[in-house]
Amino acid sequence: MNASPPAFPQLAERFAAQRRAFVADPNPPAAVRRERLDRLLKLIDDNEDAFVAAVDADFGGRAAPETRIAELLVTRRALLHARRRLERWMRTRRVATELPFLPGRNRLTPQPLGVVGIVSPWNYPIQLTLSPLVGALAAGNRALIKPSELTPRVSALLAELAAKYFDPDLVSVVVGDAEAGKAFVALPFDHLLFTGSTAVGRQVAVAAAANLTPITLELGGKSPAIFDPSCDLKQASARLAAGKLFNAGQTCVAPDYLLVPRGQADAAAAALAAAMARLYPKLVANSDYTAIISERHRSRLIALVAEARDAGARIVEINPAGESFADSRKLAPTLVIGAPQTTRLMREEIFGPVLPIVEYDQVDDAIAFVNRGERPLALYWFGRDATRRERVLGETIAGGVTVNDCLLQFVQEGQPCGGVGASGVGVYHGEWGFRTFSKLKPVFHQSDWSGFPLLRPPYGRITDWVLAALKRLP
Repeated sequence: MNASPPAFPQLAERFAAQRRAFVADPNPPAAVRRERLDRLLKLIDDNEDAFVAAVDADFGGRAAPETRIAELLVTRRALLHARRRLERWMRTRRVATELPFLPGRNRLTPQPLGVVGIVSPWNYPIQLTLSPLVGALAAGNRALIKPSELTPRVSALLAELAAKYFDPDLVSVVVGDAEAGKAFVALPFDHLLFTGSTAVGRQVAVAAAANLTPITLELGGKSPAIFDPSCDLKQASARLAAGKLFNAGQTCVAPDYLLVPRGQADAAAAALAAAMARLYPKLVANSDYTAIISERHRSRLIALVAEARDAGARIVEINPAGESFADSRKLAPTLVIGAPQTTRLMREEIFGPVLPIVEYDQVDDAIAFVNRGERPLALYWFGRDATRRERVLGETIAGGVTVNDCLLQFVQEGQPCGGVGASGVGVYHGEWGFRTFSKLKPVFHQSDWSGFPLLRPPYGRITDWVLAALKRLP
């Protein structure tokens, strides 16, 4: 991540143009910001079919409803949420003033940061590009965007539409390979948001540190699901199956492994297999079931399962119609029971339709298992026992949690979205995104009358008396 921006002069020129435009208009009013959000909304609504087609082509097969739900609907809801609340978010707020400083008063004023950089991934190439842009525009910033090279059709479409709906000194999309990405994150942004793997996130953090660029890192990790003894196994399995197989498991908050009570692995596997077969009675000949993004990613998943099998794990492949995958990038949903902890399957984020199942004895053991790993982006708990639920929620740390379902914490605009530790730094979504992309400037207004001259030189008995009085204040 040591590439220098001048190696990509067009990139440096776009950044400089946005910086100049921000200096000329550093704090746009609510009406201007709302109009920019309206343009983004129009960009989405006018081009829904084109987005669906581009995602389908890049994936080699992704269900149109999945794109409409996870990419377009979610982004549209974020836009409407921000638009309705924009003036309240922008309002200068009163802050309590301590007694010694009265009758002065405190105010907290949000203002735009400047030029925001957004680096988006391939798995949800529209939503994870445009949702951060909602927060950046609502906060009054300008944005330079680098989408993934692994979804070239979507990236090209985003670049084309950004140029059509926005001036390049407001929103601009940079299309390029990994080297362009290195140059991009080396720019001195006023804030940089990166969504992707933990390994690349570390490199982005190093590159940003050279410019002291504030960062938000949306990463991933091994997000656990826990079946409590009190859960409804059929219901829990149906909801877990739907969450795991959405986008064929290529979701940063997808459940990465399942913890079940001792002796329940086979029952859980059977319930999951039945639920998955109901969702996808066919796989290859089913447009509802998404393909793996590339042959390289598919080969990696196959290798993870093969290593676990060789290490003694039991493999349950779910292929209701008995289809062949020889000429397809799709991969059958696969359950893995008893994989040793030393296998890559249990150490690496899976990012595909493969789910290891691990048994535990007591709730203490489930909590300890989660806490032995790095802090995950998500945690899912299924059950009815409130005492054990609160123990798990209170004794584990994760970016976000859904109880008795999957993925839904990610789409709550009233809640912050972000990881912790290896799963991410910082948050966005809704007002939290507005704050991330703003400087909350504290301002103290001194009154005409102030007692503070009594604490200025020349010091003497009055100074001592005032200090003694201040020490007695609560």
